[in-house]
This record gives sequence, C-alpha cells and structure tokens, in this order.
Amino acid sequence: MNLPDSKELQELIRLCRKNNRKAEERLFKMAYPLALNVSRRYTTDLDEARVVVNEGMLKVFRQLETYSPDLSFGGWVRRIMVHSAIDHFRRKKRYEDRHRSYEEAPLSSSFDDDLLDKISAEEILALVQNLSPAYRTVFSLYAVEGYTHREIAEQLGISEGTSKSNYAKAKASMQKALAALHLEKQINHG
Repeated sequence: MNLPDSKELQELIRLCRKNNRKAEERLFKMAYPLALNVSRRYTTDLDEARVVVNEGMLKVFRQLETYSPDLSFGGWVRRIMVHSAIDHFRRKKRYEDRHRSYEEAPLSSSFDDDLLDKISAEEILALVQNLSPAYRTVFSLYAVEGYTHREIAEQLGISEGTSKSNYAKAKASMQKALAALHLEKQINHG
C-alpha cells in the first residue's frame, strides 16, 4: 500500500504547510491506512497500533517542511512510521524492564516458508503480533523492512548479536505457531 504522488497530493502538502486544518485532516485520512498497516507489524493490537499512528502522524505534520516532492510521499511517511514504532518500542521496553523480567521463548528448528503459502495475511499478522515486543520489532525490521542486524542494533540500542538472536527466536516461535495453525486447519478442514 502506498500513497499516490500526484498534483493533488502536492497541493494538499502545500496547504498543510500553511496550517490549513481541512487539508491536514484530508492528508491524515489519506495516509492513515498506510500508517496503520506499518504500525500493526510492530504492535500487539489495534489500539497500540493506533497510538503509534497518532505519534507518527504528529511527526509527519511537524516534519512536513522537510519533505521533498522529489521523494515518494508514501515512502517518506512509511519511514517516519517505522521510526515512530521503534521509538514506541524503546519507551515500552524501558518501562517493562523497570517493572518485570523478560522471559525468552525457547529456540526451535528451521523455518518452513511453505507454511506461509497456506495461511492468510491476517493470520500471519496475528502470529507476528503474538511475538514478544522485542522479537516482533526485530522480526519486522529485518524480515519486512529490510534493515540489517547492525542497523537494527543501532536503532534499538542492542547488540548485533542480540538482534540476530531475537530474529532467530522470532522465526522459531513463528514456525511453531505456523505449524500449530496448519495442524489445526488440517484437523478442522480435512
């Protein structure tokens, strides 16, 4: 999902830069599906995703002066949303680190990509959302956004080894959940 780069969009951005509230509302509504789609990959549920969207869209409007029409507006919004999700993860992690210990999932065998072909996008999203915040964030940044483990480590303030470990554990957890879901579907649907 991306936003069309059109003359209409550029006019909306121009009006938003002049603090035109109607244009801001219209731009928010245009960008909302993309922003929510990105945010859902990094959050536990829809309510938390909406918090990230609101934080991210606030950044979009605050940084609108830095947007260049030579860039894809959708790509620019997407990058801001990813960074907002990372910021949200950091705040949440600091809070959780102070209030409880973190329990890691056991590491299991290799990831079976064929299972992914047999389930819907909604089911995959639900599986990703069931990962712990640390695993979900690293998994999404690496597998979906294409960040390297070094970049992830820098963004999240963790070691590169921790990023690799969290990704491996996320994959193992996803494989276990995928296998259980596949087995459930076989039992229910023959």
